Amino acid sequence: MTIDNSPIAARGEAPICKSIVNSPNSPRLLLPLRLLDLWGDLWLRAFALIGGVSWLIYDVVIWTFRAVFQRRVRFGRTAFISQMVRIGVRAMGIEMLVCACIGFILALQMEPPLADFGQQDKIANIVGVAVFRELGPLIAAIVLTGFAGASIAAEIGTMVVGEEIEALEAHALNPVRFLVMPRVLATVVSLTSLTIIADLTAVFFAGAMAVGFLGVPYEVYKQNTLNQLVVSDFYTGLIKGAVFGLILSAIACHNGLKVTGGAAGVGKATTDTVVQTVVSVIIADLIFTMLFYAIGWT
Repeated sequence: MTIDNSPIAARGEAPICKSIVNSPNSPRLLLPLRLLDLWGDLWLRAFALIGGVSWLIYDVVIWTFRAVFQRRVRFGRTAFISQMVRIGVRAMGIEMLVCACIGFILALQMEPPLADFGQQDKIANIVGVAVFRELGPLIAAIVLTGFAGASIAAEIGTMVVGEEIEALEAHALNPVRFLVMPRVLATVVSLTSLTIIADLTAVFFAGAMAVGFLGVPYEVYKQNTLNQLVVSDFYTGLIKGAVFGLILSAIACHNGLKVTGGAAGVGKATTDTVVQTVVSVIIADLIFTMLFYAIGWT
């Protein structure tokens, strides 16, 4: 054991090594503090996003009711139709392409394990349930996130940077009614419609693969699909599609309206929109699946 005869020890002060260990910047404490800081920041940003998006949806609902029941509030039919064309109609091609590939993949992946039991005809049952309940609305939402969600955030963000939002407010035009409401309503309607198209496309191309290449008779595939599916399978997909569209458009508009920092801010808003929308849609899908399972819609 050595005795510290340094002047610091003689004055009764803590040795340097102990002061470093007890310092908040010491390596021993730095990592836990950083992890705690990241964990807290994650929840703060999550609650800020939930609060901002919820408040924006509330404003959209209020303005929609006012536009429907108050004659002095214009609905903006032209803006709504133009957004429907841009978001829904132009996304049909890529949506059908992706869902056709998904149908081919499902049929090819399920044939080998089902063939071991001589149940290749059950491809129709599995594809029907998986697509109508789950994959149809989910794929439609993810595709539309990249196709329209990022575009909406970039458009509104560019308007914020260019001070066009302030110009609207100076002319007594509410940005939520003028910019957000048509985009939100158009996205909800478009994604609900695209969900139907996605369901039919995936089932059709899975049937084409099963009948044309895997030896499943056409009548057997059609009859198994019709016997397996019930009305609740169709309704659950439509409900998910509508809610996913609401989440997608609200997050995109929220991120666009809070852009700061010029072009860099627009790029960040676009990236945040895609990431936040995909995560939110997956979480919402899980919640809906648990809810539908609890009430027996499975």
